[in-house]
Amino acid sequence: MLSYPSAIDLSSSTLRFLATRLRRHRVVIGSRWRKLPPQRQALLVLAHLRNGDTYASLAAGFGVGVATVYRYVTEAVEVLAAIGPELSDAVRTAKRKAFVILDGTLIAIDRVHHQRPYYSGKHKRHGVNVQLLADPAGRLIWASPALPGSTHDLTAARRHSLITALTSAAIATFADKGYLGAGGAVGTPYRGRGLVGYRRRFNHHHARIRGVGERAVATLKAWRVLAKVRCSPHRISRLLAAILTLHHTPT
Repeated sequence: MLSYPSAIDLSSSTLRFLATRLRRHRVVIGSRWRKLPPQRQALLVLAHLRNGDTYASLAAGFGVGVATVYRYVTEAVEVLAAIGPELSDAVRTAKRKAFVILDGTLIAIDRVHHQRPYYSGKHKRHGVNVQLLADPAGRLIWASPALPGSTHDLTAARRHSLITALTSAAIATFADKGYLGAGGAVGTPYRGRGLVGYRRRFNHHHARIRGVGERAVATLKAWRVLAKVRCSPHRISRLLAAILTLHHTPT
């Protein structure tokens, strides 16, 4: 078996943050001995989440078994997800912004036994629907729990109470035509083809503002474990919460 050093495009503060959380967790559960110390476990987990390294390659690189890698990753994800930001936290952050951008994205998954709800006709693939909030600069504020990929963006936003929360806080929100009919604080483009005059100009400027939100999608998918998630779809919400926690780790 050959091995080689690799790099993770994260700061050392992220590693220290996760290692500290894992160390505290071990104290709470009374763990006496582990094959890897907290900092090495944290490094292993970050290599999986950020680089998308497989369990097998991590097992070889860190000198542990594949089952141990699975337990280490699962444990860290649960620790991080438990302190992940809630929608209420995102709303408090959004209130300090001039406006926010609401968008949805599909996270690809392997085909599952009950696959029909997870098949997105729009994207022609299996996946889960995730709703994102971004600030005016396109920085990721919040990512929602996952819903089956066949879920329409407007339906997903309503299930997560996003529209209600944003409207109650009077936060101006830009969204695409997938959110037509949302109402409240959510502004969408005019519908139809061949628009002229004011409506055409409005849609043009609206699209320019919304386009910045693609940066938030790119930020989320920079965590390459999300390139194609191979775990159970029911675990993806916890995975997203863990990634969001790491994303907002102070540097």
